[in-house]
Amino acid sequence: MKIFDFKHIKGDLLGGITAGIVALPLGLAFGVSSGLGPSAGLYGAIFVGFFAALFGGTNTQISGPTAPMTAVSMVIIAGIVASNDGDVNKALPVILTIFLLAGLFQVGLGIIGLGKYIKYIPYPVVSGFMTAIGVIIIVTQIMPSIGYYPKEDTEFVNQFKPLAEEIILDNILKEEAGEGILVLEDFEETVERAQHISEAQILKESQTLAAKEASGVLGAIKVLPRALSNINLLEVILALGTIIIIYGFKRITTTVPSALVALLVMSGVAFGFGLDYRPIEKIPSGFPIPNLEVFAAFSFSSISPYIFTALTLALLGAIDSLLTSVVADNMTKTRHRPNKELIGQGIGNSIAAVFGGLPGAGATIRTVVNINAGGKTRISGMVAGILLLIVLLALGPIASQIPAAVLAGILITVGISVMDYKGLKAIPNMPRPEVIIMLIVLVLSAFWNLVYAVGIGLVIASLMFMKKIGDLTAERSVVRSLLKEKAWDDELNFPKNLKEKVFIKHIKGPLFFGSTSDFQQLARQIPNTASIIIMRMGRMQYIDQSGLYAMEDVLIDLTKQGKKVLLVDTLKQPRYMLERIDIIPDLVPKDQIFKNIKDCLIWVKENVKVELSEMVSEPSGTEADA
Repeated sequence: MKIFDFKHIKGDLLGGITAGIVALPLGLAFGVSSGLGPSAGLYGAIFVGFFAALFGGTNTQISGPTAPMTAVSMVIIAGIVASNDGDVNKALPVILTIFLLAGLFQVGLGIIGLGKYIKYIPYPVVSGFMTAIGVIIIVTQIMPSIGYYPKEDTEFVNQFKPLAEEIILDNILKEEAGEGILVLEDFEETVERAQHISEAQILKESQTLAAKEASGVLGAIKVLPRALSNINLLEVILALGTIIIIYGFKRITTTVPSALVALLVMSGVAFGFGLDYRPIEKIPSGFPIPNLEVFAAFSFSSISPYIFTALTLALLGAIDSLLTSVVADNMTKTRHRPNKELIGQGIGNSIAAVFGGLPGAGATIRTVVNINAGGKTRISGMVAGILLLIVLLALGPIASQIPAAVLAGILITVGISVMDYKGLKAIPNMPRPEVIIMLIVLVLSAFWNLVYAVGIGLVIASLMFMKKIGDLTAERSVVRSLLKEKAWDDELNFPKNLKEKVFIKHIKGPLFFGSTSDFQQLARQIPNTASIIIMRMGRMQYIDQSGLYAMEDVLIDLTKQGKKVLLVDTLKQPRYMLERIDIIPDLVPKDQIFKNIKDCLIWVKENVKVELSEMVSEPSGTEADA
């Protein structure tokens, strides 16, 4: 009870109820869009919303299925269902196990303290990804909004029948090979089974192939001409009416969620007038039942190909949630706990997966609605989850009559709102590398793979960042002789007669992989007359392994040329690294390392005089012969 604050119970109840009302149509819509049905979206909103609020680190956060999480989940679900003969029930244990792993990964990220590092994700990557999410949702919802479903287009499905027969026969051969009954000389068993392939089997496989062909943005674009030639006018009217009400009602008032108004009005009209519309899938009545196959049918071999996918889903949920937490902080003038928030989100997603729910994250719109309605503590998020559970138990059969086109219209407005218009408008004024990153993530996410697009975007952004930092650091690392470079204050009294014999190198800034190429030019810039090289390292705070080996190569070359290298004011980390691979004392003896330039110059004056005197006193070969 200590974690609850009942001082604001009235505001929390009002905020939770309002957020729950907003979450209802979105949860149903996201569930339908994902491919698992409206109940999955509702279960996700209930369990993620309740437990993320209970265990999370942002008091006013409202969690549940979101557009980014649903878009990624949709891709995962479509791929796994396609590999399971188009049977959702057969694929469900694997799908839910991936969602469970994603939740557990989030808990792990929170425990090891990675929550505070999420803020370092570059804006161009987030911008490109969010815009791609909007494009995916809008394009994939065009077909249901006009009443076209590829699996029900007989002419389109028939195109895949020859391929469907090949796949069924191939599966028979694989099964027999696995059972050890496939003999090259005798295919009687194969022929027997092939003769009993029914039209129903071929049709089912053809429908699976048709749905796969039409999935995603590219698939939707491919079948768009067929969809436009098979428009269902009633479905179009329901979808357009929904969109008009959502945008129009906002002009009247924002107190009542416009999406809920559109859902109630359009569903009421369709059902009340007995229109021949297409309803959503039936929502099961009663309390959600745990899907124990997640544990009973668990197989590491079936899950191992999806480990990276689950991790990506976890990271996306973490980013989505913590960005919303920042919004909540700005509105409430509080400070969230990022690692605790990740643990809460992970627990919520794990429990939702066991009950067959979609994974979710912190939802910005619902959180803002909660705060504006008076929500101040975690109780508001829990109330939102409880409200949705009550709706499920009391109104499940009624909700099953909602037109599919209405939810498609709601999702189209979600897709429009989730796009990052601020980032798109800034393209003409943004640095070219950042524009390139944003466009790469946008295109790859929309037309290829959401999971890999984010990873590629992060890699490119990191490489560009490292190059930029390397360039900036290299500018500060001057590789010039003392005659051309402005002397430091403590070098102004350097004897003029020694300038020909001594080369001073100022190393400014860290010596790392981004600046090694410039440092390696040092050997070529040293005058032939110089026999002593002074490296001033008081401003070189850090050296990495690349810089270390670059310095080693330069020192070896200088040693071979008979030149002596003196190190001045070597800081702790660089000296440790130099000693670690024996540059000190093998290439630079300890008596050639000095704390300051004054001691170094004393050594230089003494040793250069010795060298000069030795050269003067040594007789030439001709004089000796004479």
